[in-house]
Amino acid sequence: MKVRPTPRSYKNMSYGLAMVFAAVGMIFLFLPNGLLRFFNRISKPIGMAESPENGLAFFLVLAVAYMYLVTLLAWMMGRHPENPVFPLLLANGKIGSSLVSFGFFFFSRPYLIVLSNGIIDGLIGCAVLLLYFRAKGRRG
Repeated sequence: MKVRPTPRSYKNMSYGLAMVFAAVGMIFLFLPNGLLRFFNRISKPIGMAESPENGLAFFLVLAVAYMYLVTLLAWMMGRHPENPVFPLLLANGKIGSSLVSFGFFFFSRPYLIVLSNGIIDGLIGCAVLLLYFRAKGRRG
């Protein structure tokens, strides 16, 4: 017997996940070292290695996962060009990455790599939006 979620439970779970993801994103942005210190305090008593305070390994995992997701979205755009969801998601991801990069560049440290990411992801996001609007115009 298949158990299907009700529209209401699906909706509630979706909004709940969105709130959790947004909160965790804010923690990553504003308290990255605090998060690592929290997990390091737990790690030692249970016999696990502590992560470096700079969080390189952890944030590398997140960066690779993000690149997996945008790769999948681009692949799905090619496989299903009639589906407007994929380019909108990809454009939002790239434009979001661009805006965060510019924020770090202007309000934290002016690193060339961060500026470059802001420019490149912004251009990719805008190009994907342009493709989306052109395709939408052809569909009518």
